[in-house]
Amino acid sequence: MNFEPTEDRRMLADTLNRFVSEQYGFETRNAIAYGDVGMAPALWSQFAELGAIGALFSEADGGFGGAGFDIAVVFEALGRGLVVEPFLGALLVGRALAAAGSEAQKALLAELIDGSQIGALAHDEPGNHYELGRVATRAKREGDGWTLSGAKAVVVQGDNADLLLVSARTSGEIDSEDGISLFLAPGNAAGVTRRGMGRMDGGRVAEITFEQVQLGADALLGEEGQGFATLELTVGTGVLALCAEALGAMEIAKRDTLEYLQTRKQFGVAIGSFQALQHRMADLLLEIEQSRSAVINAAAALDADRVTRERALSAAKYTIGRIGALVAEESIQMHGGIGMTWELPLSHYAKRLVMIDHELGDEDHHLARFMALGREDAE
Repeated sequence: MNFEPTEDRRMLADTLNRFVSEQYGFETRNAIAYGDVGMAPALWSQFAELGAIGALFSEADGGFGGAGFDIAVVFEALGRGLVVEPFLGALLVGRALAAAGSEAQKALLAELIDGSQIGALAHDEPGNHYELGRVATRAKREGDGWTLSGAKAVVVQGDNADLLLVSARTSGEIDSEDGISLFLAPGNAAGVTRRGMGRMDGGRVAEITFEQVQLGADALLGEEGQGFATLELTVGTGVLALCAEALGAMEIAKRDTLEYLQTRKQFGVAIGSFQALQHRMADLLLEIEQSRSAVINAAAALDADRVTRERALSAAKYTIGRIGALVAEESIQMHGGIGMTWELPLSHYAKRLVMIDHELGDEDHHLARFMALGREDAE
């Protein structure tokens, strides 16, 4: 298989990298990321006009990409600039709509792709420990519609979202994969309470409570009680996106650390000439290349059978989690005390790398999942 990027993907990467470099500088990024809104609507519209959102979806769904490598290209560019705009929500909600939506529901894809609607996945709950099948939020039939009750935690850009993709249990035990259904709910629906807060690495998350929220029959995405497969596929796509984003952040951390080693002097010579630091940097470069290989493998497996796809994704997320923490620690240590300062971009890249490990399953979760899928495949 040829893993070289196509000309279209190279052009997309160049365009996004140039736009992020020119319009999303470090000071601008921090003002957005740590502001009250946690995103910039004007820049979000510009990203949409550039085709950055459309590249995440196939032509059949109104985009012009949609393959694993298209997703990786976009999110690696976003990671290089620590972009906090709601790309992940657009990807997760959009992929679920594409996989299981009715024709009327799929019409919402156009609004996600042009940036006029902001989407967010509301799945994580207090105490679910990354387990996709552990859902306590309940949905009950009420006449022709549904009544939704429960609480979701750490919903990325949840307080800005116009459209929420909500997992809820319509039958079965709290930790059963059977009986999970997916619903589309307006962010401002009656009974929806959102408590937004800033993330330590920039951007916003929200705790969302659903109190007897009334939804129509058309809110159900896919078949009742059969939402787990769609949820797994959707979250898997998000895992690939986060891994590619981390790879982009690692590349910038590596670049800045190399530059520092070449310019910082002690005893009249650049510290990069010290053999101990050369060895540490060489080890770091090899680890980052291993991360790139894991992302490539996951992107290539996105359309494979379930076990192959999920094992590749969990392997990549485990690798990214381990190496991301290593890159953060080593880069800061090789910078010395300045590496921890707010004014230096590196400290923000380090925070983002550490936090990515805790989104959609940390390295411990994905290592255990990788082994469990291997046993499942052997059977």
